[in-house]
Amino acid sequence: MLKTERYRHFVEYFSKHQPNPVTELHYSSPFQLLIAVILSAQCTDKRINQVTPALFERFPTPESLAASASDEVFTYIRSVSYPNNKAKHLIGMAKMLVEVFHGEVPSDLNDLQKMPGVGRKTANVIASVIFDLPAIAVDTHVFRVANRIGLTTNARTPLATERQLTEFLPRETLGVAHHWLILHGRYICLARNPKCEICPISWFCKYYERTHTEAFLLKEEAAKVKKSKDLKKKKQLNTISKELKKRSVDKDI
Repeated sequence: MLKTERYRHFVEYFSKHQPNPVTELHYSSPFQLLIAVILSAQCTDKRINQVTPALFERFPTPESLAASASDEVFTYIRSVSYPNNKAKHLIGMAKMLVEVFHGEVPSDLNDLQKMPGVGRKTANVIASVIFDLPAIAVDTHVFRVANRIGLTTNARTPLATERQLTEFLPRETLGVAHHWLILHGRYICLARNPKCEICPISWFCKYYERTHTEAFLLKEEAAKVKKSKDLKKKKQLNTISKELKKRSVDKDI
């Protein structure tokens, strides 16, 4: 199947079955989403949604956050990944919002990336979700799923993935495609054990096409049999070893 065909099937399927996907992060303002996305790096949305209500209540504005200290912010986010660094990033981000951007989250990608804790992925999320700009953020889910489906080829970095997706996806779908890929990766195309048996797009998925050939399945079955035999042999050796130790102890007595 040609890459252009995969893209067409991808857009057609999700446009029909998931026409209005949204981020699973909870927020009520651009400022709150910016905080949530910064915190979400290498952490689950579920965890972020657990800590942000209290954080948002304590720091409702950029000014209130900028006037705080990282030690205080840390107490609200201690359960997320890398809380020390993220606390410092949040303070730095808020100070720049106040001092440079007059308390308003900017829409320009370059301006967004000037703030501490805001990389290209975070900037793209804000640009697409808040300002409805044609940008696609590449996180681990997007990177993995795009490659598995066959939407990208030899894209070894998030930037390379972003460029290929931007080239082939219709401009108006870039923002929603980000959510399509994330949600599919979060609930179906899992990192370790993708749920190919229930995947609704397996019929045009390059990974499924490669991993469900007869030769591949036979190889997988052979590997399982070998693993089972190895475990059985290991158990037998452990039993023998225990028996020998027991006999040695009995002999000494």
